[in-house]
Amino acid sequence: MALGCLARAMGPVLPGVSSARAALLRAPRPLHSGVFAKAGGAAAPAAAAAGKKGGKKGGAKDEGAEGPSGPYSPTVRLPATDFSLRANSPVREPQIQAWWEEQAVYSSLAEGGAGEPYTLHDGPPYANGDLHIGHALNKILKDFINRYQLLQGRRAKFVPGWDTHGLPIELKVLQSLPDKERKSLGVLELRAKAREFALKTIDAQRQQFKRYGVWADWAAPYVTLEPAYEAAQLQVFGKMYTNGHIYRGLKPVHWSPSSRTALAEAELEYPEGHKSTSVYVALPMTAPGHKAAANPQLAEALQGSAFAIWTTTPWTIPANLAVALNDQLDYCVVEVQAAEGAEGEEGAEGAEAAAAAAAAAAAGWAVRRLVVAKELVGRLGEKTGARFQVLTTVKGSELEGCTYKHPLYDRVSPVVIGGDYITTETGTGLVHTAPGHGQEDYLVGQRCGLPLLSPVDDAGCFTAEAGEAFAGLAVQGEGNRAVCAALREAGVLLKEELYEHKYPYDWRTKKPTIFRATSQWFASVEGFRGSALEAIRGVGWVPGGGLNRITGMVEGRSDWCISRQRKWGVPIPVFYDTETDEALMSDETIAHVTALVRQHGSDCWWTMGVEQLLPPSLQHLAPRLRKGEDTMDVWFDSGSSWAGVLQATPGLAYPADLYLEGSDQHRGWFQSSLLTSVAANGVAPYKAVLTHGFVLDERGQKMSKSLGNVVDPRVVIEGGKDAKSQPAYGADVLRLWVASVDYTSDVAIGGAILKQMADMYRKVRGTLRFLLGNLSDYDPAAHAVPYAQLPGLDRYLLSRLHAVLTEVAAAYDNYQFFKVFQSLQRFVVVDLSNFYLDTAKDRLYIRGPDDPARRACQTVLDALLRGLLAALAPLVPHMAEDAWLNLPYARPAGSVFQAGWARPDPAWAAGLSEQQAAGWAVLLEVRDAANAVLEKARSGKAIGAGLEARVVVHVSEPVAAAALAALDAAGNGADELRYLLIVSQVELVSDAAAVKLCPFHDTAPSAAGAGAISVGVTRASGSKCARCWNYSPAVGHTAPADYPDLCERCSPVVAAAAFRPQQQPAAPGAGAKQPAVAGV
Repeated sequence: MALGCLARAMGPVLPGVSSARAALLRAPRPLHSGVFAKAGGAAAPAAAAAGKKGGKKGGAKDEGAEGPSGPYSPTVRLPATDFSLRANSPVREPQIQAWWEEQAVYSSLAEGGAGEPYTLHDGPPYANGDLHIGHALNKILKDFINRYQLLQGRRAKFVPGWDTHGLPIELKVLQSLPDKERKSLGVLELRAKAREFALKTIDAQRQQFKRYGVWADWAAPYVTLEPAYEAAQLQVFGKMYTNGHIYRGLKPVHWSPSSRTALAEAELEYPEGHKSTSVYVALPMTAPGHKAAANPQLAEALQGSAFAIWTTTPWTIPANLAVALNDQLDYCVVEVQAAEGAEGEEGAEGAEAAAAAAAAAAAGWAVRRLVVAKELVGRLGEKTGARFQVLTTVKGSELEGCTYKHPLYDRVSPVVIGGDYITTETGTGLVHTAPGHGQEDYLVGQRCGLPLLSPVDDAGCFTAEAGEAFAGLAVQGEGNRAVCAALREAGVLLKEELYEHKYPYDWRTKKPTIFRATSQWFASVEGFRGSALEAIRGVGWVPGGGLNRITGMVEGRSDWCISRQRKWGVPIPVFYDTETDEALMSDETIAHVTALVRQHGSDCWWTMGVEQLLPPSLQHLAPRLRKGEDTMDVWFDSGSSWAGVLQATPGLAYPADLYLEGSDQHRGWFQSSLLTSVAANGVAPYKAVLTHGFVLDERGQKMSKSLGNVVDPRVVIEGGKDAKSQPAYGADVLRLWVASVDYTSDVAIGGAILKQMADMYRKVRGTLRFLLGNLSDYDPAAHAVPYAQLPGLDRYLLSRLHAVLTEVAAAYDNYQFFKVFQSLQRFVVVDLSNFYLDTAKDRLYIRGPDDPARRACQTVLDALLRGLLAALAPLVPHMAEDAWLNLPYARPAGSVFQAGWARPDPAWAAGLSEQQAAGWAVLLEVRDAANAVLEKARSGKAIGAGLEARVVVHVSEPVAAAALAALDAAGNGADELRYLLIVSQVELVSDAAAVKLCPFHDTAPSAAGAGAISVGVTRASGSKCARCWNYSPAVGHTAPADYPDLCERCSPVVAAAAFRPQQQPAAPGAGAKQPAVAGV
């Protein structure tokens, strides 16, 4: 019941209560009030100053300093708990984390749990800087899962990891050094500095992760630079070599001139807005192929013709060795029309002008006839401004075998059949083919026996092989322009323009890459592609679109280039003959190097000589061998973690139960892990894969320091320089944000969103505080009321709790944390704050300590508390643990996590029939209708508090009316309608006309099948009780006569406590107002 007389004693508004009733429906103040009843004892006397309006003006009021001070206030049992409404997260959360560590809570569960092991394998973040909000999203999601699994009794051991090799760290080290020191830096010095940098970064990131409240084996993480891990990685390499999946080849790969190393697909990014210089070029024909020669009309048309090609990389023209076409497309031989040949323009002058312009466009061309795809003749005309006349049309297959002369070199090359990649979407339908600079080009060249020409060096500059005119020029700068100029001078440049498209950039240096043929080491994906695709189909992908995404990537990917031309990494254990450059690598040599690395770390490759690195049986070959200088792709490093961690760590399982990372890892860690595991062992390293999106700002924009929209998780937790605009929310509010979003797509965060999360956090915390405070004198062993003896209201609430816990568990099982958040939010606000806890106050505060209705309510509060804490614990562990540590009775377990998941009693669901559930649905509709009419009565000044009202109710559907009547007749102090509606009196009437006699009334249709619901409001009869503020005709007429101002409920309670008010009670209606609570 809403106790108006206790309004100011009960402090802040309970979560979800409407502002219109804020003065009446309030949550209890914290423990420090001084007027709260102590556990197990009588009500404490009111504080001397409680309720007085004196004190220093403008001074901050202590939380809970205000309380009841009326004559009967000591008899009111208010909440008592040390669980503060104010979280003080910057202080309290680290204290709780320290307590977890001291009590070894995580390790006791992860290692000593009774259930099966559960392995969520951590994808290693790169150790090269501070954490960002994406890291927080990722690790907190993992912690949700692990903590839930621990609550379920599973041994969820979580080993965090770090990726520590590769170019980014190497560049960080080099950039930190002066030029002189950088130039003189030796390999071992560089590696030592890189190691030092990585380990220092790991220490910093580890502390940040721990502050998020993430549980893990922080003292024993896996780090890819550790000798044991490096040795495991080499073992994976060795298995793949033994299985025939590792080879050395000269083929085009993504090459970064800015990093001077080969790159894997996962190391590329494709920024928007890149513009390349594109050119249309004519390659003059020298001779027709045998099919063309056999066709007189075609042979005649091809006389003096050229093959028109289009490319966005003019710098690759010097490496051109063929023109490829699609044998299924139609191609035309066209001729540039002369100025006098144009027709169709309006007027003779217009025709002459257009013809002259078209002729001028082609004036510098050295050729007059072109071969181009039929569908692209018109587009080529639009692009160049020239007019073409079609001489003949043939299938592409007819042109195979024709030859042409390179316009810049004395070289004749063939026209060959390409593949389906040749379309009429862009270009000319004929593809310039340079096998040394493109994947499709390479494959065509291999099929057609073309040599591999790549006149470009490591720095991305033309070599002498490109000719004196181009040697030394950067291909993506001066070299590109020089080639275009040479083509123009040769009369074969048909058109030059900028073309915007997606182009690969080095993800580290943010500079464009090139395709370049070099001698590299590869993993032959083709050799196990089928097995990889089969393994993919056996994995659970969340969301489901991940299956198609990674399937397409593996189906279409080329062999994996695993060698890098860097020094900070795990060496590829190969030796080369100093004279022939032939590679020496065998199972024996790999095993020997692996053993040395396990003992000494990968530095031994640089500290030891060739003889020491070779097994004894091959040491005689040392004088003629040199060590390879390449290191492994860092994706091979992290992709071997299933071997270095899952197979090597007791308590972890291989395959893992789950991998969880961002959606970009379908082409990164998910794929590299899959490929290495399948190539080595024939199985996927994971049973399920879950992906999340990226974090954007509140407007959906990508975060950028230049835009000033970066959200730093440390600032969210600890606060910024301006405490007003950047308050310290603590880790739990950040975690609550993670729980609230649908992470399967991109998610947003910002100041307004965080404020909403903080408000929700306070609502939940206020609810927990209410539950704890009202259990201060409750002992489950002594006071719990059997389910069968509970009032209907309590049984209804337990059925709702059962449904919510079942729903929440299913959401956790399916990794749908936003559904957990939504379910708990609805339950706390709608079911608890707006309804059950609202009605519970009367029983809890006003009834005698051992009143059956009060103990029944406490039994439900205890069930609610335990259920909510278990459900909340994975999401907001600090708050859940804080509340658990403040349980007013002996804790069933040391930690809320050691208590396990709160499995609801099946009786809670079975004990409420379908008809009873329908009755409660009607009751809630009646309650909403009554609140609406009560508000009208307040606006009309007919009543103030709801307890001044008498409510008249009519429900037209007989079954629903009977259900309400049964509740009202229960007589258990909980189910009566006046308690449920929080008014002094309720009358159920059989005629709707009786409702309309009330000064305020309304009728609305029922959505729960109760027909029409009519509610009227008038003033309550009788006098107001000085203790509970209910109106009753019995006030002043109840024995004993010592309490003439109390009602029939309050008088026995006060008498049983042998309480005598310090001031003489006034008879009802006599003298001035004397409220039970000061200040009201």
